[in-house]
Amino acid sequence: MMISRIGNRKSKRWGAAPAGGFSLIELLLVMALLSIVISITLPSLSNFFRGRTLDAEARRLLSLTRYGQSRAVSEGIPMVLWVDPENRTYGLEQERGWDDTDAKSVNLKLDDNLKVEVIRTNVVKPLLAMASPMGSTGNVDTKQNLPTIRFLPDGSIAESSLPGIHLLEKDGASLWLSRSQNRMSYEIRTTSNQ
Repeated sequence: MMISRIGNRKSKRWGAAPAGGFSLIELLLVMALLSIVISITLPSLSNFFRGRTLDAEARRLLSLTRYGQSRAVSEGIPMVLWVDPENRTYGLEQERGWDDTDAKSVNLKLDDNLKVEVIRTNVVKPLLAMASPMGSTGNVDTKQNLPTIRFLPDGSIAESSLPGIHLLEKDGASLWLSRSQNRMSYEIRTTSNQ
């Protein structure tokens, strides 16, 4: 008995391109199209990423206000969110006089492309520092005269707190962190409605 295997052989054709591959011309054409699309969309993508820095910083500042308010309620100690526009820094710490140090204090620095402005409606004259006995200098509180938002242990915000903070980018884009309508928290806005 003889079994025929002729039908199982694959036939090879000479000059045919292998199935599933791309030619060099096709690859070059796709690369040229991709480079054209990228060159057209790149300016709008750079604006997108630039705006993301401003948005991220505003959200980080808003998150810090919520953390401060939550911490004031849970620990029963007033918390102070301070802003230093000249050094482009801000942070959160417990109000002076409760403990010597605050292990949970937060100090943050703004991105290099951003600056911060504070909005003041009722300007409070800075208090003079009390002289130390016997002429000792002690620790000088450099944040004493900075603009602040003060969170009280009952969850409210002190009336002397900043009504808003303005974050600006170098290209002119800006966001506002302002008190909400119920005056119990802060929110991000695109305008300065107070």
